Amino acid sequence: MPSIVKTLRVVADPNRLRILLLLKGEELSVAELQEILAMGQSTISTHLSQLKQAGLVKDRRTGKSNLYRAPALNRLFGEVLAGAAKEIPEARADQASMRRVLRKRQDKTRAFFDSVAGRLGKDYVPGKSWKSLAEALLRLTPPMIVADLGAGEGSSALLLSQRAVRVIAVDSSAKMIEVGRELVRRHGVKNVEFRLGDMEEIPIGPGEVELVFFSQSLHHALHPERALAEAARILAPGGRIVVLDLVKHRFEEARELYADEWLGFSEAELETMLESGGFTNIETAVVDRDPEAPQFQTLLATADKI
Repeated sequence: MPSIVKTLRVVADPNRLRILLLLKGEELSVAELQEILAMGQSTISTHLSQLKQAGLVKDRRTGKSNLYRAPALNRLFGEVLAGAAKEIPEARADQASMRRVLRKRQDKTRAFFDSVAGRLGKDYVPGKSWKSLAEALLRLTPPMIVADLGAGEGSSALLLSQRAVRVIAVDSSAKMIEVGRELVRRHGVKNVEFRLGDMEEIPIGPGEVELVFFSQSLHHALHPERALAEAARILAPGGRIVVLDLVKHRFEEARELYADEWLGFSEAELETMLESGGFTNIETAVVDRDPEAPQFQTLLATADKI
């Protein structure tokens, strides 16, 4: 009973309810909450501390800051929170402000890739090695219609085009798309099409492709599980997904150097996300390790759409 009373006392404050409504769907930093709620840092930190003590909020360290989220709530409290959203006048505006904040995150990633477009083949990119690409290509079964998601300048799309019926290369950076189109034009490749779009809202119709390929791009997604669910949507029944990404690491500088949202994934994390996305016959393996510090490792995962 004391814990129930304490919880009710904590959520009685409308501003703490506003924070919970935001954190039940997204991970946000104190700075982002400041921007959304127009409150001071100390006020928000105090609210978060009380919510955390009540077990309603959890946090994880990411770079120089913490990201906060509301874990899964029980059904009754979830209904109470949903009711509160209708009664708090600021709740709708908070959601709109949060969407703007998340777009800023994505814009930061796009800005990084716009700045390096035309140089990715010359500059170092962690985990993007010919050996790991070859490991993935060996598992492909042509001919297929392929979606290359987070395609960048299209180096993987060019490789895939040699045996694919058609490759749809998707990237969120307009500059990357421009460089990629020029690259395929210069090489006389006719079966690669570039489309501007986000991995979490792929500009491809349901069941349009037979293979989805992520090459060192999934860790740039704000919500990797949503990107994988989108991959399942665009795959035809029996289609296959291939993911090349970094094994989970602790090189925090990657967030600033390479605009990484996630510091790689463990095999278990990737398997869980693929299973939740509707995939079966999931296989994972660590296929490469960089000899130079910080010795990034490359994770390969394949799976079939149910």
